Amino acid sequence: MKRRLYLKLLAGYALYGIIGFLIIATFTYHATFTFVERREAASLYRESAQISSTYAEHYFSKSLTLDETKTQLNTLSAYLSAEIWIVDTRGKMLVNTAHPELAESGEVVEGFDITDFGSSYYRTGNFYGHFTGDTLSVLSPITVNYKVRGYVLIHKPVNSVISYANGLTALSYQTLALLFLAAFVVLILFTYIVYIPIRKINRGAKAYAEGNFEEQIDVHSNDEIGYLAASLNYMANELHTLEDDQRKFISNVSHDFRSPLTSIKGYVEAILDGTIPAEMQEKYLNIILFETERLNKLTQSLLELNKFGSHGVILDITNFDINYTIRMTAQTFEGICTEKHITFHLILSGETLYVSADMSKIQQVIYNLIDNAIKFSHPDSTITIETTEKNEKVFVSVKDTGIGIPKDSIKKIWDRFYKTDLSRGKDKKGTGLGLSIVKEVIGAHGENINCISTEGVGTEFIFTLPLAKDSDS
Repeated sequence: MKRRLYLKLLAGYALYGIIGFLIIATFTYHATFTFVERREAASLYRESAQISSTYAEHYFSKSLTLDETKTQLNTLSAYLSAEIWIVDTRGKMLVNTAHPELAESGEVVEGFDITDFGSSYYRTGNFYGHFTGDTLSVLSPITVNYKVRGYVLIHKPVNSVISYANGLTALSYQTLALLFLAAFVVLILFTYIVYIPIRKINRGAKAYAEGNFEEQIDVHSNDEIGYLAASLNYMANELHTLEDDQRKFISNVSHDFRSPLTSIKGYVEAILDGTIPAEMQEKYLNIILFETERLNKLTQSLLELNKFGSHGVILDITNFDINYTIRMTAQTFEGICTEKHITFHLILSGETLYVSADMSKIQQVIYNLIDNAIKFSHPDSTITIETTEKNEKVFVSVKDTGIGIPKDSIKKIWDRFYKTDLSRGKDKKGTGLGLSIVKEVIGAHGENINCISTEGVGTEFIFTLPLAKDSDS
């Protein structure tokens, strides 16, 4: 299997790292630089405002001498790592902490215009050609007696701002590296928790598609993936069981059809070639008739079961007297019961007991259960049929005192063509479909049927039907 999903995960992981790097290199760096620049400008502006309100104002008001002002400003310039200028309103230098000679010569800043600052208190550039590199220049006016007498300018190289911004950006790259490492840990966890189990599930599903239902998906996590694996394992087991049942079904059908057909073919050939004399032909023709009827019964049972497909069967629901139906059905077995000395003990609730169901199909259920009870009952025994009413339900019980059903066979008796080992030697006429038809009919009515049996003691079948609401129907 191609690891396309895993390659997509790796590609997504790499793309995550590339996009993170590009975001930091562009947007994050620009935002950081802008933040640091504004922060540094605000800090310098506070210093310039402090200078303009103290030293410079005192200088212009003659409270301080020029030398005293220069001394104070040189100290502050060294502390700020910046140049401090004092210029008058025309741009003439009065103080320059970095180049005192320019102030002494009375140099004028060519092109100096306070309006170039606009509404801002700072700007970046070479400040009218006085610096070789970009410089952050902050301006604060000097006001004496409500009149602007000059300006305090503080100049700091932009390189220092860039260095600080680079330091913060480096922290962003380190954070990205940690996030990338955390994402790698998540990727590893995803590989073991999700990807590898999905591969196992895919491998198992492929094996099931090829008909290998013995393959087991080794995933046992207590989550949706684990539940999916468990469901697929359960499905495979059910399909494997279904496949075995299908083989048994075909084998049983083949056996039950082949045996009577072989007998019919053999007897017919023997009659035709004269092996069986004329005076004995009637005996063997009766055997052929018996086998033909058995095949017909088997075919009718299969057709009946075929009606109960995935779309269900159409039921003709009416209200009828279940007690009367039981009495009439039991009478049809009078001949065989007399022959085997079997009697019926009917314990019916009331003279009439109306249920709401398909009468013909429920009659078939009762017929099959009584027929099954007679087959496995001992001579001189009693079959008890009982009806009781409880919680808007009618319970119908058919109980014999026959050979019983082995414990390991009770769950299988509803399977088509299933016969217990005890019944195979005892019952030659059964098709193994009677109880399957019973189960399907009761299930089509939305009711339940149960079997209680003890080997050597007897068997009881109990099924439910809905009580008719209008007993006059």
